[in-house]
Amino acid sequence: MIRGIHNILPQHHGCVLTIGNFDGVHRGHAEVINRLVEKAKHLDLPAVVMTFEPQPQEFFRGENAPARLSLLRDKVMLLDELSIERMLCINFNKKFADYTAEDFVEQLLVKALGVKYLVVGDDFCFGKQRQGNFDMLRKAGEKFGFAVVSTQSFVLGDKRVSSTEVRRLLAEGNMEQARRLLGHPFILSGKVAHGQKIGRTIGFPTANIALKRKVTPVRGVFAVKLYWDNSDIYEGVANVGFRPTVNGQVCQLEVHLFDFDGDLYGKTVEVELVAKIRDEQPFGSLDALKKQIKNDADRAKALLGSDAG
Repeated sequence: MIRGIHNILPQHHGCVLTIGNFDGVHRGHAEVINRLVEKAKHLDLPAVVMTFEPQPQEFFRGENAPARLSLLRDKVMLLDELSIERMLCINFNKKFADYTAEDFVEQLLVKALGVKYLVVGDDFCFGKQRQGNFDMLRKAGEKFGFAVVSTQSFVLGDKRVSSTEVRRLLAEGNMEQARRLLGHPFILSGKVAHGQKIGRTIGFPTANIALKRKVTPVRGVFAVKLYWDNSDIYEGVANVGFRPTVNGQVCQLEVHLFDFDGDLYGKTVEVELVAKIRDEQPFGSLDALKKQIKNDADRAKALLGSDAG
């Protein structure tokens, strides 16, 4: 991965390129990237994905930006599976936001990257105050000698696959349909940290994972599978919700595994959300919480088809 424009080297010159957030790396994205990879082989050039961190809407809208489907780490992993040769991650900051559309084309696409073939959405806008658009790229392509192609919307049934649609399905708890549009399970990942240790006092120890995101596309209680590098797959029940902190709220994922008694502290884990059980709710007592977790665990086992524990 190339992190930042300043790390683009002379040997990175000459490529086929697609630009976007690629949030969730869903089936629409996969279709675009498959076509890009085919073209790259044909032209004997590397296939490159340009993406941004933070995503542009997060830079401009802060906490009002849409919930992310995937953090950068997840995105890298998913793009890697699609045979992308190189990922260029641009730090979307004030300096980059102030690039003129002309500079974006001439300095970045032509001079630094030597783009020969570019695939973008026909609604793609770029440059200061979004001056640049698809039409401008087409004209620039004619002038500088690169082809510009639109990502024709990839359709599944009668619905266009978009990150917005996936977000809507996740918010509704429709994990099955979201998975269909993504083309892969929906996963939350993060590092296991020390929590308040309340779970273990009522017989349900949990792994606490801070999600490092201001907004999450899912809330509630889920049947899950958890794993990390080269581990077995463990089944469990998880709560995704918010805990009040000194500085507001932190989004946290708490997972109770059915048959695991090892130590997960400090491990970076992947948690696949298989099915939603219910919305998050407050409890008046630890007893009521314990009873509900027992019900949730039974429900999760049934949904996972598990005979664990």
